[in-house]
Amino acid sequence: MKRMNRRTKALAVSIAAAVVFLLIYLLGILIPDNAVASGFLQAKLPPSWEHPFGTDALGRDLLMRTLKGLSVSMTIGIAASGLSAVIAACIGIVAASGSRRADAFISWLIDLVMGIPHTVLIILISFSLGRGLKGLLVGVMATHWCSMARLIRGEVLQLRNRQYVTMSRRLGKTECWILVHHLLPHLLPQFFVGIVLMFPHAILHEASISFLGFGLPPEQPAIGIILAESMRYISVGMWWPAVFPGLMLVLLVLLLDRLGDNLRIVLDPYSAQE
Repeated sequence: MKRMNRRTKALAVSIAAAVVFLLIYLLGILIPDNAVASGFLQAKLPPSWEHPFGTDALGRDLLMRTLKGLSVSMTIGIAASGLSAVIAACIGIVAASGSRRADAFISWLIDLVMGIPHTVLIILISFSLGRGLKGLLVGVMATHWCSMARLIRGEVLQLRNRQYVTMSRRLGKTECWILVHHLLPHLLPQFFVGIVLMFPHAILHEASISFLGFGLPPEQPAIGIILAESMRYISVGMWWPAVFPGLMLVLLVLLLDRLGDNLRIVLDPYSAQE
């Protein structure tokens, strides 16, 4: 590792983080439903070799529920961050390439959405759509595009004034051709890094909304549901239903944040010689 430059180290860390993320996701998907079934004879057991995270009040293994809940949160995070990134890219390009009125309206819309706390706006959207997976997904998707849209808008404004873009216009190239050949190659690295950096925020908001009771239904094995259930028994000494799932959620968010930072270094051309 000492002989590696900064980009090589960042690439190695990114691959390792991606492998861990994929492993957690696959483990959660492959866990059968009977592994998290209720068993009242094993209810409220503390952590042991048989149950490393202990069991909850219904006798369900918390390690299995945590892994399954993380896979649910990852699925929602992937869908919400991907759709938000697409919305942000389209809005950012339209704002920078369109008329002044369109740019002014989109800038006003971004300021309006960013001025409302994300948690409050997600709760309102989720409640208006009947809660559940649909409301939660739409709420997270509709609140996480603003920062990326503003970033892409600024990047497109800078690229439009570049000499090679101006030369392409004088040669008769259409705006669609300029977008595909000049703008998108510069925007794709920021697009992928934006998705990765948006991912942990989407997971945290999904967990917080489900914890408050406005997200996924109670029978769904999500991290927010597990933490909400643990609050009923933490005062009687059952600390493990809250500690271990919470730690797993924090570690996953830190892992994704580290992955995004290292991916930015790998894709940044200015760090090629570092």
